[in-house]
Amino acid sequence: MSKLLVEIDDEALAEAAAILGTTTKKDTVNSALLEVAKRHTRAQALAELREMGAQGDFDVLLDKENYRR
Repeated sequence: MSKLLVEIDDEALAEAAAILGTTTKKDTVNSALLEVAKRHTRAQALAELREMGAQGDFDVLLDKENYRR
């Protein structure tokens, strides 16, 4: 783990702590960083699904007789 001295906006930190349900500054910053990384991963996955849909990769699911037994 890295130690880093940074200036942080107190209002933004308090708002993030309330949203994330954290009690310490360290937990708030670490949780916020993790949430950003997870959100980015989810956004990438959603973009890939959109592209697959645009290419017609899910069209087989529209024909209920062939994909349900």
